[in-house]
Amino acid sequence: MDCMPRPREFDEAAVLDAAVLCFWNRGYEATSVRELADSMGITGASLYNAFGDKHALYGKALAHYVSRSVEDRVRRFEGTLSPLQSIKAFFDEIVHRSLSDKDRKGCMLVNSALEVAPHDPELRQVVADFQSQVESFFRRCVEAGQREKTIGAGQPAKDLARLFLGVLMGIRVLARSRPERELLEGLIRPVLALLDVHKSEPKRAKR
Repeated sequence: MDCMPRPREFDEAAVLDAAVLCFWNRGYEATSVRELADSMGITGASLYNAFGDKHALYGKALAHYVSRSVEDRVRRFEGTLSPLQSIKAFFDEIVHRSLSDKDRKGCMLVNSALEVAPHDPELRQVVADFQSQVESFFRRCVEAGQREKTIGAGQPAKDLARLFLGVLMGIRVLARSRPERELLEGLIRPVLALLDVHKSEPKRAKR
């Protein structure tokens, strides 16, 4: 008797894309396994065999989303732009995505931080790990810019990275109810001003 496992008869990346969209549109709690299976184009049995239960699938879908959005953005900017331009380009793209989001879905990572992280320790850790990745990107950029003196050293890189993470989260939440360019860019300008080399230099006392 052939006991070899049967190969999966679907494209895993494609079905995860479908799962992401389903969770992203409806949220974790409101999405049923049947809706997931239908949207992914597979049977409920195949879903369980390939990804586990709904909870496990959500974790995989969130990781897939982060890989396709946040991690992709970090790779594109950090590898090709200066530290200062990487930070600016990151926020420019966030504003663009927020304004072009006609369904006002927001960011799945941010939505997860609001919906599931407060009462699900396992998913809370998953969300926190992904947030730490974003914070680390900002910190690397600031540290690199401060070393080459293109970013002011008036504030510690660690503090600025956490501030940028907070602003990012706030933009994505605010944009769901007020997707206004002037508002969103107005949140970013004063924060980016903290990176200015000249403005952030401590003033020398007059003799």
